[in-house]
Amino acid sequence: MILVGIDTGVTTGLAVYDTATRRLLRVSSSGIIAAMDTVQAIAAEQGCTVFLEDARLRKWIPREKSLSQFRGRAMGAGSVKRDASVWEEFLTARGIPFHLIPPARNRTKLSAEAFAALTGWKQRTNDHGRDAAMLVFGR
Repeated sequence: MILVGIDTGVTTGLAVYDTATRRLLRVSSSGIIAAMDTVQAIAAEQGCTVFLEDARLRKWIPREKSLSQFRGRAMGAGSVKRDASVWEEFLTARGIPFHLIPPARNRTKLSAEAFAALTGWKQRTNDHGRDAAMLVFGR
């Protein structure tokens, strides 16, 4: 079975994991439209289930050190929540199975070195792709 992890945001993280071989096949990032095109192609070619990090399910709010940090996080949170809504609508309309994952349930912000040691993925990554991969790795 193919699992696709999506980390929403201005830069969308995308990871593809094969449960049969227990290996990551792709760890990347792009804009939301390119990521949607990729998911649609994977779904059409071989089928998949998407694991989507959904900020709307967040149960905790981190404390900010300043008003500017608070404003920045609030604006970013609104954008990420909207992206999750767009993804949910897209996946539902295309009939692609998906699970919404609360941010606190995902192991995120791994360094490239820690990610490589954990997953065996040796190619270049960024934090968005790594966060997407952690949504599906080992499931």
